[in-house]
Amino acid sequence: MLKKIRTTLAIVMLVLVTLLFLGVSWRINLWFGFVAKIQFLPAVLSFNVAVIILLLLLTLVFGRIYCSVICPLGIMQDCFSWLHGKFKKDRFSYSPEKKWLRYPILAIFVVLLIIGVAPATTLLAPYSAYGRIVNSLFKPLYDLLNNALAHFEAQHNLYNFSEAEIWMRSVTTFVVAIVTLVVLAVLAWRHGRTYCNTICPVGTFLSFVSRFSILRVHFDSDKCKQCGLCSKNCKASAIDFKNMQIDYSRCVVCGDCLEKCNFDALHYGRMPKVVAEPVQVDKPVDESRRSFLIGAGIMTAAVATAQSKVKVDGGLAAIEDKVAPERKQLITPPGSISVQNMNNHCTACQLCVSACPNNVLRPSKGLSTFMQPEMSFERGYCRPECTRCSQVCPTGAIRPITPEEKTEIHAGYAVWLKENCLPLTDGVSCGNCARHCPTGAIQMVDHEGVQVPSIDTTKCIGCGACENLCPARPFSAIYVEGNIMHHLQ
Repeated sequence: MLKKIRTTLAIVMLVLVTLLFLGVSWRINLWFGFVAKIQFLPAVLSFNVAVIILLLLLTLVFGRIYCSVICPLGIMQDCFSWLHGKFKKDRFSYSPEKKWLRYPILAIFVVLLIIGVAPATTLLAPYSAYGRIVNSLFKPLYDLLNNALAHFEAQHNLYNFSEAEIWMRSVTTFVVAIVTLVVLAVLAWRHGRTYCNTICPVGTFLSFVSRFSILRVHFDSDKCKQCGLCSKNCKASAIDFKNMQIDYSRCVVCGDCLEKCNFDALHYGRMPKVVAEPVQVDKPVDESRRSFLIGAGIMTAAVATAQSKVKVDGGLAAIEDKVAPERKQLITPPGSISVQNMNNHCTACQLCVSACPNNVLRPSKGLSTFMQPEMSFERGYCRPECTRCSQVCPTGAIRPITPEEKTEIHAGYAVWLKENCLPLTDGVSCGNCARHCPTGAIQMVDHEGVQVPSIDTTKCIGCGACENLCPARPFSAIYVEGNIMHHLQ
């Protein structure tokens, strides 16, 4: 029963998180957006004390069920391991905890997080790694299916599906997602929970708490026949059946061992009192307590500081695609406050990229902002009434804002490039940028006998409408530079 309950909850969680990153419907984000906010590292970075306490209490009571029920990357690894189990039975064995690897990784991760080295967070955060895999690899496949259904419906005068634009947002992020998926798949296929119990910083931190969990899997020595089936089916390699001991720092309470035991020698619940003899327990409890306090102190310090389409003009001529300009300063989404706030809180999970309906957000290529979202306007512009990215961000990197607040946030400012402007290069009248500016920051003025744009940077909010709708190709005659620190009008 324990395994069935755990498996059902894990499947529900994995489906909900996957639907969020696929961008199936905005209603999914409204109804189930909480599944992103109850992930451990996003809760830490957003200073969500209630969620942190809840997850720690769950671990203290039930063990590391976070890793097998809530964390999508852990559940995905279980799927790979389960598939291999269909071909090869009883393939695991007990192995000692690799302290020399997991604790240094946690310490390095936290130190890099404190000093603001973003790639450390983006590459190792389990929830974010899963988000990049879904957004980069699975979402294009979902969009292909969606477009096929839209095309089929259009032939029958039905329009329940709208066609989605499929394009490569970042080659770097795509490659990272593939490498991550392959590595995790190989590790899970061969060794089960190796990543969770040796590399994942969240799993290592929770292991400090799980040592003290109230409910645990434990042996009934009178019934155990030393058959070893429990150890051979423990994907965490945490069961030493010969000594009837379980490493609770690595056990994720999956229930596999309970299901495989033929002699009812394993039970999940409170430890029998006879096991807790003072002479045997005093020393390990003290050591674990020191480890927990060290880990808690480190994490507390971290919290404190811390498809290509050819566009056609009227069906007569192909329109050349726009090319992104070389910006001196990247543009972060309204609500992100500043580049520094983004660096301190963003884990590059790509949820905001999936949620953006205007194709404005994409992963950054910069080393200091590796795979974090930035704005660019080749395929759309940031509409003043849209605040979806701020509503879905689970870490506080993009704070929730209203449409009214968004119109007052200056995320960037427009810059005019005289050498690209059509009235000067082709001698034709334009004014597209001024007509579409939502804040009236652009006015057309006379220059050498033609009308050219004049920009009032005090009114410009950096939405990118001017850059996106400028007819100059491949480089716009007007583009947006980002503000390091956003400010109000």
